[in-house]
Formats: sequence, structure tokens, C-alpha cells
Amino acid sequence: MAADFYELLGVPRNASPEEIKKAYRKQALKYHPDKNPGNKEAEEKFKELSAAYEVLSDPPKRQQYDQFGHDAYTRRRGPAGAGPGMDPYDIFSQVFGGGIFDSFFGGGGREAADVSGADLRYDLQIDFEEAVFGAEKEIEIPRAEACEHCQGSGCEPGSSRRRCPQCGGSGQVTVSQGFFHIRQRCPQCGGQGEVVEKPCRQCRGEGIVERVKRLQVRIPAGVDTGTRMRLAGEGEAGRRNGRRGDLYVVLHVREHDLFKREGDDLGIDYPLPMLTAALGGTVEIPTLAGAAEITIPAGTQTGTTFRLRGKGVPSPRGQGRGDLLVRMVVEVPKELGKAQRERLAEAAKDLPAAAYPRRREFLRRAARFLGCA
Repeated sequence: MAADFYELLGVPRNASPEEIKKAYRKQALKYHPDKNPGNKEAEEKFKELSAAYEVLSDPPKRQQYDQFGHDAYTRRRGPAGAGPGMDPYDIFSQVFGGGIFDSFFGGGGREAADVSGADLRYDLQIDFEEAVFGAEKEIEIPRAEACEHCQGSGCEPGSSRRRCPQCGGSGQVTVSQGFFHIRQRCPQCGGQGEVVEKPCRQCRGEGIVERVKRLQVRIPAGVDTGTRMRLAGEGEAGRRNGRRGDLYVVLHVREHDLFKREGDDLGIDYPLPMLTAALGGTVEIPTLAGAAEITIPAGTQTGTTFRLRGKGVPSPRGQGRGDLLVRMVVEVPKELGKAQRERLAEAAKDLPAAAYPRRREFLRRAARFLGCA
């Protein structure tokens, strides 16, 4: 451990005891082995931090460290200057207190081996209309269920559990690594403090078996792609009657042939005949609730949008319904007979320049540009 204790904790040499304690708390939480399982570097860092705090939090030791320096102190006192009995977990527990230590890492006494069931995710595709109006869907999910033979206990009927002979029921064993003593989860009982005398022959002592479960899922109106629904207690069963996990259903909405969703609003492009756009008229628009009529004023242009109030998607937050936005796209006829072309050509001759205000403005700007070119 070549790093200076002050540098290791990230505090100045004149730091107060509170500043040292605060710095240790922050670093120790970050590098604690239970938050970094299998990470040897984090484990070593945690030991170094605990050793640094053990010295700098003790006034006589800190004074000696400041007087003789880092190298001299470690030569005189052994690795990290901590002495052979120093346990970094004990230091951590003293700083945070038993309750905080337990809440973060399940420490203190028996280690809380997690036997809770896993959460599950199910991706569900639904139709556009089902997303708008809501629906009931049946799904099938493979998941762990409590073993019926042993009722989830993991014990063959007639047998029971007994105290783990390796850890004595504490759920932890102590492993010595040089001058350090590390508490670890008991490998024989998995941290539970108990072992099964005679494992269930159906589930092999786990208390769970794989099954396919059918569930009815109620989809509320107004959902969209990415909506995540939580079904509490519908995940996998926990081992040995542990708490069941949750099921998260993630929705994926299929696209619609006509409508595009824009939040709670719906959008639709309506191909408007050229003559209707020019002369005005009435057109029929499809909505999710049936057909609706829109009056088209004469001279309507592409991009003109009409809003039909309350014809959109119901808000999943219960804030009413969105609107249907109808965007007009003026369509020019492509296939005309000879007589039709002649009549249109004759009508076009009678149209004044004022009938095409955008064209007239464009030509004016173009002439000015070309005249300056």
C-alpha cells in the first residue's frame, strides 16, 4: 500500500475528523465488496480505505503517522499500519452502524441470502385499436413455481432443515487473508444458516420447478409503445418459499394503416381532389369512432390542417381525449380524357393571375433575382 492515507481518502492533511469520516463513508460505499462482487481490485481498495481510516480516525495513530510518515509507519506497524487483528468490515460497520450496514449489504449476524424470486419481463405486441381503447390479453410465460411435492420447502416430505454445521447457523464464515479477516457467505448453506436434511426429489432441494403459466392482462386505454405494466407477485417463485418476484409487461403497438399517433393526438393525411380544394365542398373523414364530415373552404391548400376535437386517444392519465388532426394533401388528377383536358385548359385561360397568389409572388421574386444576376 504505497498510497498516502490522506491521498487515498482524498482529504487534505489538516482535515477535521468529520471530513475524514465523511470521505471514508463515500469511498467505502463505492468499493465495498458486496457492491462489487468478484471484483478483486475493489476489494483491495476497500481494505486500503479501511486501513487509512483506522489510522487517521485515531488521534494517537494519526499523530504518529504524521510524525514518522507513511513508509516509516507501515514498516513499524505492519501492512497498512493496522495490526494483525484489524477487520475492514468491522471498521465499516462501526462507521455506518449496524442498521445502515444491514440495509446496504445485508450484513451483521446471518447474511441475508436472497431467496426471492426473480422479476420477469414479457414483451407484448398489440394492435393500434387495442392500445387506444384498451383490451384484455392472455399471455403464457415460463416461470418458476413452488414445488407441489414439497410445498416449496425444498425438503422431502417427512424431513426438515437443520442448522448448518459449517457456519453454525450464522450464514457466514471467516476467511483469513494475511493480516485481514474477511467474512463471506457460507458456501454450504448459501448464507441461510440452515441446510436441508433430505432434499426434495422433485425440485432437488430448491423448492421451485419450471412451469408455463397463463395470465390475463388488462391493457388500459391510451397506452403506447414502451408502456411498462407491473404485475406484482407474478414473477418467479422464490426458492424455499421465498417472496415471489414481479412481472413487467412491455407493450409494443403495431402501426396503423391510416393514423399516426402524436402523443394523445392522432394525425391523418387526407388526399383532397384538386377541384374540391379550388371550389370547396364537403368530405368524409375516417375516425376511430366512425366517419365524420369536414367542410372544405374554397382555395384550400396542401398543408391546411383541420382539428376534430375529442377524436384522438384517451389520456392514460385520465385527462380527457386528444384530437384528430386532418392534414390536407391536394391531389392533381393524373389520367384525363381529351374532353376533360380541353375543358380544364379552357377554364385555366379564364383564371386571372390573382387566382395564384403564391405563383405570382414567386415570379415577382424570380424576376427581381434574374434582373440582378
